[in-house]
Order: sequence, then C-alpha cells, then structure tokens
Amino acid sequence: MKKIPGLILMALVAVPALAQAATYQIDSAHTYPQFEIRHLNFSMLHGQFNHTTGTITMNRANKMGSVEVSIAVDSIDTGNAQRDKDLLAPSFFDAAKYPAITYKSAKVVYHGKDAATVYGKLTIKGQTRPVMLKVTRIHCGPDPFSGGTRCGFDASAKIDRTAFGVSGDPGMIPDDVYLLINADAVSTSKD
Repeated sequence: MKKIPGLILMALVAVPALAQAATYQIDSAHTYPQFEIRHLNFSMLHGQFNHTTGTITMNRANKMGSVEVSIAVDSIDTGNAQRDKDLLAPSFFDAAKYPAITYKSAKVVYHGKDAATVYGKLTIKGQTRPVMLKVTRIHCGPDPFSGGTRCGFDASAKIDRTAFGVSGDPGMIPDDVYLLINADAVSTSKD
C-alpha cells in the first residue's frame, strides 16, 4: 500500500472541519436593525425596522462566515405614523418600488471568538455600496426554545444616505446615518 503524502492527509483531515459551519436563521421577533440621524441638527432621531429575515453562517474555529439579510422597508417604525409614511415615499425609501433593504457579506474577519468585522454590500433603493459592519459582540449558547443554539450579535456602521438615493429633506437632516444592529439567530447545529 502506498503512503499518502503528508499534505494530502492534512487536507483530508481539514475537510470535515470546514464542512461544520453552522447556519443560523435570523429570529425576526428578536432582531431590530436601528438607525440614528440628527433631526434639524438638534436631537438624535431613532428608528427601527420590525421585520428582518436572513441567514448567518459561522465557523469561528476556522475563521469562516457569511451574512445575508433582507429587511422589509415597510416595517419602518420611528414612533410617529406620519413620519413613517413620509419615509416610505419616493424621496426617502420609495418602499412601493424598493420593498427590501439587503446586505450580503463578501468576507468576515474574526477578532477573537466574540467580535468580527464583516465586509459586504448594502443595497437600498436599488443602489449597492460597500459597507463594513463592526461586530462588537457575538454570544452563543443553548436555545431554550428550539433545543439548538442561539447567537446574539451587536453590530454598527455609518453610511451616507444620499449615496443610496435616500435624499429627502436636504439641508434639514444630515447625510450621515448611524446603523445599530442587534440580532438574534437560531441554529439546530452547533458552532
């Protein structure tokens, strides 16, 4: 019997480890992408989206991962019905024409076990731009409801709303928008 060269043997041992990435489904009932923007350059206005779906795949041991998320634009909630209606209009999100905001990762870089930087592309109003998410917390543990694993994620980013065609009220509100993403996701496998 011929001996298998060391590199081939190591590759065969590594394949099962790479295949063990866990896929987590976003828990929409516990995930609220939020945004902050200055109102007339005075107070900070807060809002959130109440319906998010998607998947997060992680294998932290092998430093692999991916994120794919879809946010329902018409689930926007700023605590004011008239403002929400205004934000759904064409000069802001144009929800009738563009019903979803999406994010798809290209690369995930882990910083230890509990933090990461996600490089990907955000699409708003049909405009796709690179956006980096700073993930400051990843916490996983047993999910008491499904018997699988639940992970919580805290992430943030800053974007220029006008780069995505969200250009309503120029001069009255700034272009910079701060994104705060607190998400729960559940898997039946373990990371």
